[in-house]
Amino acid sequence: MGCNEPLKLLLDTHIWLWSVADPAKLSKRVRTAVTRAENELWVSPISVWELLVLVERRRVRLDDEPRKWVAEAISHTPAQEAVLTFEVAVRSREIMLAHPDPADRFLVATALVYDLTLVTADDSLIEAKLCPLLANR
Repeated sequence: MGCNEPLKLLLDTHIWLWSVADPAKLSKRVRTAVTRAENELWVSPISVWELLVLVERRRVRLDDEPRKWVAEAISHTPAQEAVLTFEVAVRSREIMLAHPDPADRFLVATALVYDLTLVTADDSLIEAKLCPLLANR
């Protein structure tokens, strides 16, 4: 793949959150890829679910009521929804990670099924190399 070809990028939950609420946390390479008009951005419903779990556990704080924040973030992110399909569900159970995080399994499965590059800062996903990756480093 040439460096000028458009990319199809699946944003990991934290990358999606940072791109909306704290873009300074994105590396220059990721920020460029996410803002490049030619690239396709994708977000999984699993990222919405994972974000809400993190809010419930008080590991993430949002500036607004969660439902409203998510609606605003989705409307302001020029991304397609990576629909959770039966194939994604089955593939998620075939993925072996060093940890049992279901959200990570679903995101890797989504990247594989939809032929997307997963944008992540998660070291365990980067080291596992289970799907095409763009590391936030």
